[in-house]
Amino acid sequence: MSMDLAKNLYAKMPAVFEKARKQFGRPLTLADKILVSHADNFDTQNWERGKAMLALRPDRVAMQDATAQMAVLQFMQANKKKAAVPSTIHCDHLIRAEMGSEKDLTRALDENREVYNFLASAAKKYGIGFWKPGAGIIHQVVLENYAFPGCLIIGTDSHTPNGGGLGGLAIGVGGADAGEVMAGLPWEVLHPKLIGVKLTGKLSGWASAKDVILYLCGLLTVKGGTNKIVEYFGPGAETISATGKGTICNMGAELGATTSVFPFDQKMVDYMTITDRADLAKLAQANKALLTADPEVMQAPEKYYDQIVEIDLSKLEPHVVGPHTPDLARPISKLKAEAQEKGYPVELKAALIGSCTNSSYEDISRSAHVAQQALKAGLKAKASFLISPGSERIYHTMKRDGFLETFEKLGGQYSSNSAAPGIGQWKRADGVKGKADSIVSSFNRNFQDGTHGSAKPFRSGKSGKRW
Repeated sequence: MSMDLAKNLYAKMPAVFEKARKQFGRPLTLADKILVSHADNFDTQNWERGKAMLALRPDRVAMQDATAQMAVLQFMQANKKKAAVPSTIHCDHLIRAEMGSEKDLTRALDENREVYNFLASAAKKYGIGFWKPGAGIIHQVVLENYAFPGCLIIGTDSHTPNGGGLGGLAIGVGGADAGEVMAGLPWEVLHPKLIGVKLTGKLSGWASAKDVILYLCGLLTVKGGTNKIVEYFGPGAETISATGKGTICNMGAELGATTSVFPFDQKMVDYMTITDRADLAKLAQANKALLTADPEVMQAPEKYYDQIVEIDLSKLEPHVVGPHTPDLARPISKLKAEAQEKGYPVELKAALIGSCTNSSYEDISRSAHVAQQALKAGLKAKASFLISPGSERIYHTMKRDGFLETFEKLGGQYSSNSAAPGIGQWKRADGVKGKADSIVSSFNRNFQDGTHGSAKPFRSGKSGKRW
């Protein structure tokens, strides 16, 4: 399905790009290219950033189970026999982490039986894809199966921008928006302004892709991306894996950004190939010029973006953000002094590894390597830690390479392949309501009462590399 969507999109892009360059009187950024190629009617559309309302035709709709219920009910009011665009439902938000993957999933199937039955039957009736409970977190599943360079996807979850890791615009929306698009109507959104983030150098040492967005959150704050698209570019972008790019785009939501995107490159080819989409990768390679900003934009980016930020990856230190907000950022080297100064509980009570943000093979393998070293030294984890794989693919890859056994020997517990603690679906045995303690997490959200009401959640760029 994605192959057909991509073929049709790439075929029409050159003509609409020429129209856009002529009308705008300038070369096109990547965000420009994706937006104009998805316009409901380019000729009648006003294209003033920050003011115009765009009417767009998304390629796909993705819904998680908590929000899909209302979206599907609203779609049903349109009396359509089938969804007008390819759409999927992902049952990942209603599973509570407490007793381990198998027991948690069994309980979720019982407690949410009515919801799951409704969504499964509606999906079958209206031609909507259905990913059962335990199949994976919506954003990771979309990245592995549906996102493609140049696409426009809307999803009923704030971290839908994860899909930007494969060079598309993936945007979180409300259920009503999803229902309208499935019914065949165009999707309306304020024309976002554009932040350009130029990446140079290469990550080294303990620094990871997550540190890029943690640093940016501290720089721009949680409101710095409101009604804006964050477009990354520069030689440093090409050094980051596709899943690393997805991590960065995922957490653009913490900036308040409409979405984030990276230009198409070899890392995306590698990822699509390893996730059984080699034909799609070859098609994108043949159309690379359509899936990156025009060369003139790269020569003088300050002319074409509303704001420019430059980050030298070679100088980027590992970061930790929080507690209670993703824009309270500092290098981990400064955390000890700050914790003492502000009286943070310094004993870590729990750690969270994985989620839709940091559960790629790259992240998990680093965590497992540290765990292996600990076991070799005869150590056991002093704090409880929970591992949340992003999908069935990731879970089985972890099992194949012995990571599951390593984490379990160290004292870790597996959550199902679901959002779980990242959205507050976590029942901590040692958590006491109203009593502050500290946890460290590689997940995205860390707002107060978000990860867990009794904790002071910090979030680190590591996937369990430092606790």
